[in-house]
Amino acid sequence: MKRVIAIADRAVLVSLKLLAALNLLFFLSFIAVLLLAVRAHAEAPSCAGTDLLTTLEKNDPVAFRKVETEATAVPNGEGLLWKLEKPGEKPSYLFGTMHMTDTRVTTLPAAAQKAYDGASTIIIETTDALDKAKMMAAMASEPGLMMFTDNTTLSSLLSPEDAAALDKGLDARGIPPATVAKMKPWILSAMMALPACEVARQTAGEPVLDVKLASDAKASGKDVEGLETAVDQLRAMASLPLEFHMKSLVETMKLGDKVNDVNETMIVLYQRGEVGMFWPLFRAVLPDSADDKAGYAAFEQTMITSRNKVMAAHAGPILAKGNVFMAVGAMHLPGPEGLVEDFRKAGYSVTVVN
Repeated sequence: MKRVIAIADRAVLVSLKLLAALNLLFFLSFIAVLLLAVRAHAEAPSCAGTDLLTTLEKNDPVAFRKVETEATAVPNGEGLLWKLEKPGEKPSYLFGTMHMTDTRVTTLPAAAQKAYDGASTIIIETTDALDKAKMMAAMASEPGLMMFTDNTTLSSLLSPEDAAALDKGLDARGIPPATVAKMKPWILSAMMALPACEVARQTAGEPVLDVKLASDAKASGKDVEGLETAVDQLRAMASLPLEFHMKSLVETMKLGDKVNDVNETMIVLYQRGEVGMFWPLFRAVLPDSADDKAGYAAFEQTMITSRNKVMAAHAGPILAKGNVFMAVGAMHLPGPEGLVEDFRKAGYSVTVVN
């Protein structure tokens, strides 16, 4: 069967996996924007991108139908808003987010807006990003999560060809290679995976959806709770093999403006509530080598499954109070190990809304 390579080069495909990782780390985008702010455009560049799934449907119907069939089989793969009910508690809601400022993302569907407005407590992944001082302190508490603290540099971990590709990619983005030589690859990847328009909006002060929900909640007197710390999230990323991160970084360097296509695809799927489509699409475009399969499995276990269990456990006492609106990355919701199933195992009746 033909692969999605028929519609896009391999850099786009590998970067789908990378972008998934970045969208699973609420905190990482804030670090990227802080580091990129110095080169933000005075005028926000327009966003442009092509929906890769639509292109796939046109150019390779067989591959598209395979992705569609796999997505249909994903438990709880359709829907962003879920109602949580348990005897003796007021109903609460679980909502899937994207960590973006795009108005198609930050404008809640009507049912979600109603649930949010009526909630007395709002839960997001981490509240560290709401306090810049706290965020900077978290970054400084374990410098090894962001920078190489020994003699290692990014270039020293790359072949001469890949090192040259990295320098070329940095130059094209206006980043002097020497200024990021000691940066851990996942931080630099976060910088490269954000479209210029998204960086400009965040730098101008526009909040990603999760921050908007938390900030509006505080302003209206609601309680706001977090499930993880910034350090927790960075440790999760740092625990994956360095080779995995270096490979993703090199491929992202080759991506260029096509990052817009990757982001557009994710936003379109998100708007449709087709969260179960994310992983089948990612799997469809990944190479078949054993190493990649092993890396992907480690990524899924570390970035999704393990963190889902922690989130569900930490959310339990808060949900017990009732009338909660819990907003976390949408990719945490579906699947047999997703949060929807985790809450069912915790005794909740969980039903999709609209």
